[in-house]
Amino acid sequence: MSEKYKGNPNLKAAGQEISFTEEQVKEFVKCSKNPVYFIEQYVKIVNIDEGLIPFNLYSFQKEMIGTFHNNRFAICKLPRQSGKSTVLLAYLVHYLIFNETVNVAILANKAQTARDLLGRFQLAYEHLPDWMQQGVMNWNKGSLELENGSKILASSTSSSAVRGGSYNLCFLDEFAFVPNNIAEQFFSSVYPTISAGTTSKMIIVSTPKGMNMFYKLWTDALHEKNSFIPIEVNWSEVPGRDEKWKEETIKNTSEQQWLQEFECSFLGSVDTLISATKLQIIPTQDPIHTQGGLDIYELPNKVSNYCVTVDVARGRSNDYSAFVVIDISTIPYRVVAKYKNNEIKPLALPEIVYKIANNYNEAHILVEINDVGGQIADALHYDLEYENIIMTQMRGRLGQIVGSGFGDKATELGVRTTKAVKKIGCSNLKQMIESDKLVIPDFDIIVELSTFIQKGASFEGEEGSSDDLVMCLVFFAWLTNQQYFKELTDDDIRKRLYQSQERMIEEDMAPFGFIDDGIVYAEDTPFVDADGDYWTPTKTF
Repeated sequence: MSEKYKGNPNLKAAGQEISFTEEQVKEFVKCSKNPVYFIEQYVKIVNIDEGLIPFNLYSFQKEMIGTFHNNRFAICKLPRQSGKSTVLLAYLVHYLIFNETVNVAILANKAQTARDLLGRFQLAYEHLPDWMQQGVMNWNKGSLELENGSKILASSTSSSAVRGGSYNLCFLDEFAFVPNNIAEQFFSSVYPTISAGTTSKMIIVSTPKGMNMFYKLWTDALHEKNSFIPIEVNWSEVPGRDEKWKEETIKNTSEQQWLQEFECSFLGSVDTLISATKLQIIPTQDPIHTQGGLDIYELPNKVSNYCVTVDVARGRSNDYSAFVVIDISTIPYRVVAKYKNNEIKPLALPEIVYKIANNYNEAHILVEINDVGGQIADALHYDLEYENIIMTQMRGRLGQIVGSGFGDKATELGVRTTKAVKKIGCSNLKQMIESDKLVIPDFDIIVELSTFIQKGASFEGEEGSSDDLVMCLVFFAWLTNQQYFKELTDDDIRKRLYQSQERMIEEDMAPFGFIDDGIVYAEDTPFVDADGDYWTPTKTF
């Protein structure tokens, strides 16, 4: 049997007996206990100028390895070109050699990127001395297996990437660049299996890219709301980087790029409806109740008025059925609940909207009806007999307005997304958020706002990002521009409207007199007044 794996002179085949010297045994034991020592003594990396060289760790890299080794969960926010992936791969070499029967996953935003990372791992492994290597069982571009039973897989970050497997360590590279919907699905399906163990690890490494799942995990780690240990490295900690280097980098890139990639600022996308600076200071909170896509931040208040705006999924992969519940009693208006689900069938949505709207004091509902939303509105109005459905009419130059719906064939149950509706809605939403007239405690909404960018003369979620919750707010912002809304939210006007309706009813009934229903009431009984006069009530027909 060949001592080398498939003729590769740098790889030891499985099943080979090796005689260790006493010095090698001591060295092996020392390396097993000290990953920093092992990496600096035995791991080689490729330098762009010098080729294959020993990995001499920077001070912050040594601290990172110590954190990885002594903790189960770590999240790292590092600038570009700081060797963040390289130091993790070096640690993985140590992890696989000195641990038996462990499964490791290298996950990146793209499968090719993950395979490239595995290739760098393999290069480092090939240049270990024979006596330090574990024999190779399988070795290919997407995975490998060593004779100590340890395996490593390279794949894109997704819920299906590691499904069915049991992993001892997951390395998530450039996690901020994974589309948020995929990141959410990954964590909901994979994280519980990792956290359920007692020794399993998850290490997340990334440069920031807007306010997304990575941002959420990072901020929660800083506030000790999760189990991740935060590791942050400033660009100036990388040897060779000074103010002159900074100036040259900005000159060759841009201020925006510098802030995001080297200052590690969570700026988000360019040309967003709401400025990144504003989004970063909006305080979010955990819901008091969450279930099946529904997050509740405030329970119904019996004296409050509420409005529900609904955006219905159109059947695309990144499209969600969503609605928000807003307390409109006072300014600032407040988002008190939200719903977002991409698995629910459209015909099942009306029951959920109906239940929530009922609970929130029979809230007024505005449904977007461009596509299947019309069916949702019809089901609410006709099948569930919900009365507080907001209707719209087309009124010439006025465009689409909220109307009464009585006796008008042009009336529709809901609002259609037109250029005018979206323009007014976006403009109003921007003004409300930036002037603190709308309180948004929900992190998912903030994430969507961070990728809600200008495209042509309008705004929409950037590629790979959803905007369903934001569109619910856009419809609400459009509604606030309507006279109907001003009357709905004005206590004095509401009272006058009620009194006016009451007078109209009385006036309508007066000409027809009163109808004798056969029941004798106290006021219909003959009586004698204080002067002794006998009175017999006269009935009018």
